Amino acid sequence: MTALPASLQGIYRGVSEVFPHQPESEDPDLNLTERLLSCDRPLRIKLGIDPTGAEIHLGHSIPVRKLRAFQDAGHTAVLIIGDFTARIGDPTGKSEVRRQLTAAEVKANAQTYLDQVRSILDFETPGRLEIRYNSEWLSDLDLGKILELLGTMTVGQMLAKEGFSERYAKGNPVFLHEFLYPLMQGYDSVAVQSDVELGGTDQKFNIAVGRDLQRHFGLSPQFGLLMPLLLGTDGHQKMSKSLGNYVGLQEDPLSMYSKLEKVPDTLIRDYFELLTNFDLEALPDNPRDCQKQLALTVTQQYHGLDAAERAQQAAIALVQGTGAAATGVPEFSLGAVTFPAKAFYLVGATGLCASSSEARRQIQGGAVKLDGQKLTDPNQVFDTSAPLVDKVMQVGKKRFTRLVP
Repeated sequence: MTALPASLQGIYRGVSEVFPHQPESEDPDLNLTERLLSCDRPLRIKLGIDPTGAEIHLGHSIPVRKLRAFQDAGHTAVLIIGDFTARIGDPTGKSEVRRQLTAAEVKANAQTYLDQVRSILDFETPGRLEIRYNSEWLSDLDLGKILELLGTMTVGQMLAKEGFSERYAKGNPVFLHEFLYPLMQGYDSVAVQSDVELGGTDQKFNIAVGRDLQRHFGLSPQFGLLMPLLLGTDGHQKMSKSLGNYVGLQEDPLSMYSKLEKVPDTLIRDYFELLTNFDLEALPDNPRDCQKQLALTVTQQYHGLDAAERAQQAAIALVQGTGAAATGVPEFSLGAVTFPAKAFYLVGATGLCASSSEARRQIQGGAVKLDGQKLTDPNQVFDTSAPLVDKVMQVGKKRFTRLVP
């Protein structure tokens, strides 16, 4: 089979699976590589994002980066904002029904998503990006069309989907509107006539439904290109905001650098492969140097080289206990606190802990430092803000803030 040109290698970097996969076939309808090499037009590459939250983390960035690789190879990225499907929420992998969002919540989240993916996608080159909202077509489906969609799948097929069978076996409710989700996501592929759909490995069922619906409506079925799910910074579970093991695209440079600098050794190569374009053959031999290079590379991608280098120097200063001299540390205004104030209240107010009770526990556990010195008494009273100004508050190894007037 014809070798893939170097210009297209980014498309396959880190990919878990392409389906249908028939590597010996020269038929471009059966082999994505042959389609890429023989097609006389830009392919339409679909990625759907449901704006069910306000923040995108590095795990979400993986398929977005792959979409950019297709853009760079000359193809058209079709970014679908699932403003309609988000009101249901993808049930994949969920042990219980998701809360249905309001239209206002979805609209607000959608705008923040677009703001964040601008740091990855090419928004400027004509013909390289289409932004579509699936309410354009899904909100207009009449009952007849919905019945037609429902008629393409059986209950048995739907219960085979990840999450549904487990919930059903445990007696947990599976609602009928959840059955519509894969069909609506699949109908997106019909509406935009996608040639390739991108997603995580957990999206194979939904992407396959899109292929089936395209056949049903007389279109050529899309290829599915699946990316691995990124393990979080704890190295144990999928990156998730709810688990606290995530790195957000909008995090300040120091927080981003500090988290990535401590990624477990076993994950470093995966992080480089999935989150950067760094030459894997050029990785440092020393694992600690790899961690620093990873942190610097990813932080540079989202904040620029100057900010990444300042974050690196600030992280070094904090580790050495010279936090007051560090630049690039996020700031917290002491004007938001009424003095006198106890230490646990102050730490909780900074947002470094989720609550005052957590702040109390962290202080008692020796995890809180003020300019490199441990706070030991959660009830220590600070009479005024003056002694605190320009000092760095630190909780654990990854959370910092500079106290300012």
